[in-house]
Amino acid sequence: MAPEAARTVHRCRVEWPDTDASGHYHNSAVVRFVEAAEAALVRERGLVGYFGTAPRVRYEVDFTSPLWFQQEVTTVLDVERIGTSSLTFRFEVWGEETDGRPRRLAASGRYTVVHVPQGEERVSAPWPAEWIAALAAAPADAGTGLSRQP
Repeated sequence: MAPEAARTVHRCRVEWPDTDASGHYHNSAVVRFVEAAEAALVRERGLVGYFGTAPRVRYEVDFTSPLWFQQEVTTVLDVERIGTSSLTFRFEVWGEETDGRPRRLAASGRYTVVHVPQGEERVSAPWPAEWIAALAAAPADAGTGLSRQP
């Protein structure tokens, strides 16, 4: 898979339900940030029918710094690999500058989904050709200035 494959950048804030008693984010919030980015990518690429057909089969994340309540968050999501029936994304979740704290990488990782068509149970199938084409295409704006996790 070429490094110019589909990419999206999603921005949001750390909300109160994303935090624990210490006031910084709970690690499960990363999944929500990343899935919001995935939903944006799917919409941007016009993948009608994707939701409900792409269960997660692997998820890994490295946590590197805290995020704080009301902090702006930028999530970068890249298609890393398109297989016959699997798709691997890589992501970075950045905490933007806040309260004198510099912009920092909060978490990074990757996850894999498989294509399980509606009505099937636990039987993966090849991705539709139009989805592969949409996800393999270079993004409209690759110049975000954000790093690409190797």
